[in-house]
Amino acid sequence: MSLSAFPRRHPILVAIAAALILLIILFDWNWFRHPLERYISNNTQRSFTISDLHVRLGLTPTIRMRDVYFSNADWSKEDAMARIEQVEFSVSLRDLPGKVLIPRVALTKPDLIFEQMKDKRRNWTFNEPTDSTEPSKLRISTLSVDQGRLRFLDHGQPFDIDVQASTFDPGKQEAVKDADAKPVNNRYSTRYVFKGSYHGAGFSGSALSGEVLSFQASGVPFPLKGDLVAGTTKLSVEGTIADAANITAIDTQLKIQGQTLANLYPFLLLPLPASPPYMLQGHLVLKGNRYGIDDLNGRIGSTDVRGSAAYVEKQPRPLLTADLRSNKLHVADLGPIVGVQTKESAGKPPLSQADTKNAPTAQAKATQVDPDHLLPAGSFDGSRLQKIDADVTLVATKLEVPIDLPLESMNASLHLHDAVMKLTPLEFGFAGGKITSEITLDARKPTISTDAKVDFRGIRVDRLVPPDSKIAQGAGLLGASLQIAGTGNSIADAAGKADGRVSAAISNGRVSNLLDAASGLNGGKVLKLLAGGDKTILVNCGGMAFDIKDGLGKSNLFVVDTEQTQILGEGMFNLKNEQFDLTLTPKPKNMGILSLRTPVRLYGSFKQPDFSLDKGPLLARAGGAVALLTLAPLAALLPLIETGPGENSDCRRLQASSGVKEAEKQALTKPSSTKKAGVK
Repeated sequence: MSLSAFPRRHPILVAIAAALILLIILFDWNWFRHPLERYISNNTQRSFTISDLHVRLGLTPTIRMRDVYFSNADWSKEDAMARIEQVEFSVSLRDLPGKVLIPRVALTKPDLIFEQMKDKRRNWTFNEPTDSTEPSKLRISTLSVDQGRLRFLDHGQPFDIDVQASTFDPGKQEAVKDADAKPVNNRYSTRYVFKGSYHGAGFSGSALSGEVLSFQASGVPFPLKGDLVAGTTKLSVEGTIADAANITAIDTQLKIQGQTLANLYPFLLLPLPASPPYMLQGHLVLKGNRYGIDDLNGRIGSTDVRGSAAYVEKQPRPLLTADLRSNKLHVADLGPIVGVQTKESAGKPPLSQADTKNAPTAQAKATQVDPDHLLPAGSFDGSRLQKIDADVTLVATKLEVPIDLPLESMNASLHLHDAVMKLTPLEFGFAGGKITSEITLDARKPTISTDAKVDFRGIRVDRLVPPDSKIAQGAGLLGASLQIAGTGNSIADAAGKADGRVSAAISNGRVSNLLDAASGLNGGKVLKLLAGGDKTILVNCGGMAFDIKDGLGKSNLFVVDTEQTQILGEGMFNLKNEQFDLTLTPKPKNMGILSLRTPVRLYGSFKQPDFSLDKGPLLARAGGAVALLTLAPLAALLPLIETGPGENSDCRRLQASSGVKEAEKQALTKPSSTKKAGVK
């Protein structure tokens, strides 16, 4: 049968087909508008109304609605979840009924609010109230917005953001500029202006994107160029991001700058230290649960930084890793990290890590640091160390110091796990030798416990003094050891409660003979050396040891032995009030005239030391000389004749008593060590 005969033999079927076609063309979908409103309202327990409904049929039907109103969850303070002039979306029939996949949503003049409570209830989840914490079966792949507003509130974080969206013609580039007043390319056609707060810290900014954003679980990247300002922190990004609702991929160039790294804590929840002003940039990539920054470079204060870093979201805590290098690290930039006030701070109090929780706290704690104290008093917030694990290395080829300290290089490795942070190793090149430290901070309790072990190895004595000093004419090697444990959330607090021991030893060195004579107040030798020139003499050895209890250090050994004088000392220091009081008693080994053999007292604060002579023995000798002067001029010299009670010290025993390690003692006693140190 030919097709031309079909109408004649089946006129009824033809009429039905024509009627169906006409019905589809002329069908008014608004007949279903009220039933649809009742169905959605009854199933969501919320009011839903529209003024117009139209459907375009197909395997992925498109639905258009006008004047949409959808009320909010009854627990919300906001009346409406959505008010939209027009919404057009498509539905994937092949994914029904297990889930509702919306491949595309286009909104015109929307006013939307998405809200999540502390107990994870979400106003965009339409299940029964008892099941409202389950993941939503609704998934939206792409989203485009024309002249709209979107708000998101997460009461659990807490986090809120208010976004205003507007579209523009990318062809009219002369009217479209980014935050730097530069024309944008035709990749962008939508501008977003936003403001909000995260953990109490406010932020604002703007962004440009394409007409359509991938929204949820699509993995499709869309272009993004934006800027964010949060207090003194500024962030700029340019690249691509996938899925705006729950970001699944990032590939952008990032630039961030601000007054201190610690201010990033409310946004990243990273326990970054207080720092000088910084600027960092790099290539940020998100793959899976790993955020990585490659080609990282920039400056922190005057210090250059380069390397790479990564942040991995994992349970029970995220992990931060970093491998950083610096050609020249300015030690002044490290001051604010531990709460030290530096000249670069222009008299302002150093910012503590605890001060960066929020602006009011920072203002309340902005008090002037006691100028008479040296130990850093800046506080650390131990709770931050409980929120993240970390493995970070920092190598500085050269150190720039603000004062005359012979620091040369640094190699630091930080390991943080389960609120216990270990700095091991923490090494400094110092005065031709090394300072090697192992430091542990335990923040599992509100008050941080600190355990520190520090060894000074192969330190050149001539590098410890200014180059024009008389003692610099001599040389020697110094070894020292510090073991200390204390509790407190600042270095000053922990030191004031510390227990431990500090010791040092020196051997095979040389020192200015003039300095040695002056220490014994040998006037005749001083006059002779001033007239005939100074010479260096051998330092046989020296050692000192202090036991520390509750911040109070008491000497149990203090001896310096030269070939002409033995100097004995005793005293104490107080780490809590930063005071010390030492008495040095010289014991010349040879006879001499004009000797005012008397103890010297060193005392005062760590920052403002002072000294005085023990006037008792000194006045007794001077009085005897004056009395004899009336009898015979030469007899006046008798009280000032040195009988030489000083004895040679047992250097091996002295080094053993000082507690210096065996390997260090061997290095100190090798004659070649003195030669390498510059003794001729």
